[in-house]
Amino acid sequence: MKSQSTLKLAIAAACLAASSTAHADMILGLYAGAQYWNIEPEGQFGTEQDDQETFNFDSTANASFYAALEHPIPLVPNLKVRHNQMDGLSGNGTVDGTFTFGGETYQSSTDVMVDADLTNTDYTLYYEIFDNGLVSFDFGVNVKHIDAIINAEGNTQSGTGNNRETATEEFSGYVPMGYVAAAIGLPLTGLSVYGDFSLLAIGDHSLSDYQVGVAYEFIDNLAVDMSVQAGYRSFALELDDLEGIYTDLDFAGFYAGLEVHF
Repeated sequence: MKSQSTLKLAIAAACLAASSTAHADMILGLYAGAQYWNIEPEGQFGTEQDDQETFNFDSTANASFYAALEHPIPLVPNLKVRHNQMDGLSGNGTVDGTFTFGGETYQSSTDVMVDADLTNTDYTLYYEIFDNGLVSFDFGVNVKHIDAIINAEGNTQSGTGNNRETATEEFSGYVPMGYVAAAIGLPLTGLSVYGDFSLLAIGDHSLSDYQVGVAYEFIDNLAVDMSVQAGYRSFALELDDLEGIYTDLDFAGFYAGLEVHF
């Protein structure tokens, strides 16, 4: 009789532990992912509103990494951090008129080579106001930290003739943006469509960062979920005298990624 009671207690304890583990997975979620983004940059920049040059940028590929923590605590937002590598952005253009940048003046018809690093990090606080397993909707605030550097290299004229000069401008800061995200699952397929959008528009400054894509969940169990992603992303940066910088730049292209949910 005693052994039967002990066995019943052991079974009950095992069931309780399993139930607690499953419950913990439902109320606390950790997401981690990485994306490979093929960027097609285009646009113009300068240090004067009417003295911006258009450059032909080369396409390049960079990576984006993110992690998110979701929880059930009322009034406390969920947190997502995403680091976006945007270095190795290079191109060239021919000056129309004159182009002054970084204290250097490039004369008309001068070929100017540029390279830029606009690597940035998103810190997103959001609420999941709707999620029934098939449809979800989030909203919140995304604070984007930009730490950028742009170099321009070309011939300048001085008393000693033509000189090859490199001019550099840097700008950095935290930019708060509105944030919304949504996802719709396709029942019995493992497929879902999703998108997220961040936007700021103040005066003549505007910044937008959005992506839309399709995900396929190929692993789904109590321990871990894994899905592959494919989609399109756009990052547009229009600045009007931010630390002396004017830009009208757009970085867009297709991406592929992998996400893990614990």
